[in-house]
Amino acid sequence: MRRRRFTSLLGWTALASLAGLPAHADAPEGCGVPGDRNDGWAIATIDDKLIDRGALCRMTDQLAGSGANIHSVLVAREGKLVFERYLSGVDEVPGFFFRRRESNVIFDADTLHDVKSVSKSVASLAVGIAIDRGLIRSIDEPIFSFFPELSDLRTPEKDRILLRHALGMTMGLEWIEATPSASGLANDEVRMRLAQDPCRYVLSRAVVSPAGEAFHYNTGALALVSAVVHKATGQPLDEFARANLFNPLGISGGDWTRYRGETDAGGGLRLRPREMAKIGQLVLWGGRWNDRQIVSRDWIETSTTSKVEATDDQRYGYLWWLGRSRAGRREVEWIGALGRGGQSIRIVPALDLVVVVTAGYYQDYSPHAFQVQFNVFRDVLRATLPRG
Repeated sequence: MRRRRFTSLLGWTALASLAGLPAHADAPEGCGVPGDRNDGWAIATIDDKLIDRGALCRMTDQLAGSGANIHSVLVAREGKLVFERYLSGVDEVPGFFFRRRESNVIFDADTLHDVKSVSKSVASLAVGIAIDRGLIRSIDEPIFSFFPELSDLRTPEKDRILLRHALGMTMGLEWIEATPSASGLANDEVRMRLAQDPCRYVLSRAVVSPAGEAFHYNTGALALVSAVVHKATGQPLDEFARANLFNPLGISGGDWTRYRGETDAGGGLRLRPREMAKIGQLVLWGGRWNDRQIVSRDWIETSTTSKVEATDDQRYGYLWWLGRSRAGRREVEWIGALGRGGQSIRIVPALDLVVVVTAGYYQDYSPHAFQVQFNVFRDVLRATLPRG
């Protein structure tokens, strides 16, 4: 069985630091200081001493000078936004005649960014809200119970596939996605999007392992999840998420594309980095944002608890990655929403920390590209000051 590989982007093996950050470097005046945009974020003061801002300024300066295609780095700690830096680089932007075109972009706090598979983790939150409200009875519902129109695809083996298996990437269906999307028809995700009925395409794949037994990364699972939310709530997933997740978080500008009438839950979401950080803070706070419980703590804990061994020494929950990294002399665990090209929200509960990175390495699968992306997170950990 082929599994999608993410190499060192998801690995926690020690990598050489990109910037060779010194301890407690002085920050140029104004560098990385978040602006107060009246968007619900508390803003840290320099006196809070939560992060070594000077070290992060040096790191992002070197990123800008090296030609690395990192677009933004944001850090929140103890519920406050403590560092915010936007860079420039090549990005895939919506085109008029073509779906995507490459363009040089100067990023700022107002720029929407493709988050790719970070969309999956956001979809997990929407599923949790639907379960909290009794609109989805249980993640132990058989997947075909939501798709009676596809009953001709049922087999004894496929009847064992439950909603939880779609959320945990353990459906056991044949799926090839470990190739750049430019490879066209060698990629099941591309073939699914070309199919008249994407859910039929996904559920028509051959069984390669019993449901629930092994991790097998499958963006097709999100076509099923998106349709399940639509069927259960009466709203497309993007509309349900906007009303019940984005609006309570004060996220007003998110853009979530659809194909074949359903929300592209596998990778179609565009958010601003500050909005991505809100998603991370929501998870860190157990489903709360400021004084409002948006998603139940029970679903946050359930969805971010390890369910299966995944790739590169990582584990997987329900559409959330789980990993470990070094922070000084200790090893810390993180929860991650990770998207192709270097998009990431990483939550480090032990440090009360949320780290957001956006980048433009969409078709670059080289070890160097993965190393640059992961080193940003690693350098943030190094710049996180001890409490007290």
